Amino acid sequence: MSTVKSFTISYNALNEEDTFSEGDVIVGRVTLELSKETKAQKLFVKAKGDANTHWTKKRGDHTHTYSAHRRYFKLKQLLIPESSEDTVLPEGIHVFNFSFNIPRESMPSSFKGSDGKIVYMLEAKLSRSWRMDSTAQKEIIFISKYFPNLYSLMSPQVGSTDKKMGVFSKGQVHMDVSVNKTAFAPGESIEIVTEINNSSSRDMTPKFCLEQRAEFHAQGDTRTASREVGKVVDVPIKPQTQQKVKCVLTIPREQVTSIQNCEIIKVEYQLKVYLDISFAFDPEVLFPVVIIPPGLVSGSQIGAMGPYPYGAFGGPSYSDFPPPSGPVGPYPAYPQSVSYGFPGVQNPSAPPPAYPGNPQVYAGPLDVSTPHWGYNNP
Repeated sequence: MSTVKSFTISYNALNEEDTFSEGDVIVGRVTLELSKETKAQKLFVKAKGDANTHWTKKRGDHTHTYSAHRRYFKLKQLLIPESSEDTVLPEGIHVFNFSFNIPRESMPSSFKGSDGKIVYMLEAKLSRSWRMDSTAQKEIIFISKYFPNLYSLMSPQVGSTDKKMGVFSKGQVHMDVSVNKTAFAPGESIEIVTEINNSSSRDMTPKFCLEQRAEFHAQGDTRTASREVGKVVDVPIKPQTQQKVKCVLTIPREQVTSIQNCEIIKVEYQLKVYLDISFAFDPEVLFPVVIIPPGLVSGSQIGAMGPYPYGAFGGPSYSDFPPPSGPVGPYPAYPQSVSYGFPGVQNPSAPPPAYPGNPQVYAGPLDVSTPHWGYNNP
């Protein structure tokens, strides 16, 4: 019979969604149940955040492996004193409390995709002489609230496209499109208004599609995965007619937020508004969409929270990274924001900004390039 009857790790939830963000404090406990007295060399708990990508490609007789790793933080707390002699733990149930400060630096949200993942984990380990280590793990869901220049993402977007019909039909088509804003939370609705002038001889159907695109980077190679998040199909528009079409497309409540602050994994969204025309290239307008956490109202929310005193919570820190020389303050200044790069899409007040580079703290990601996918198909 094993001496260790059970070994678990748990934490106190901070909200109904059971998520954590920059600057939050994780308070939890490690529970160890022993069937008899035992001697322990070490007992500790760690909190860590990591991004990993991995895939293989076969070329002829050779298989090439691509992988990359980024660590955002790793914190450690001893649960029994560290000494040259073993600690005797009596039979029964032992509960060890712990707490960790999540760093306030910009870090990407939790994500799991086809060729990579971003995972935040609590891990406890018990070491005994002449025994295999006992390990307990508990994943935490991290939602980044770092969305700089969020106010500019609340302005409307507009775009338009023209198409001259080809061999199988006559005339031309013009479409003007407006979207109520760029940033949306899961459960929110995208409001779209289109004005369509069908001066052609063909029927055409307005369609509205929200797409997710994930990019995975490793060793100079890139893998992409795209999928449809939601779609609305309207009624066909007859030839030689003008029509205004309004559409409401709701973002699923469980949808992953956009990720722009990870060097090796990027998650972006685009709204495609197009006219489905049989036997012809479909005219379309693409709009960037940024999915943000529910309740996020200010792009500077994190920076405005004020510095957290280092080591203000819990016991001694055993981080793999050195502590800051002074209090952890607001983020450093960032470079000038630039446009998303969607031709034909305009913002009446300001262009939607790209996310700037991430500060190189805790071995974090480097600068993130401007999204490059998005265009109008004439």
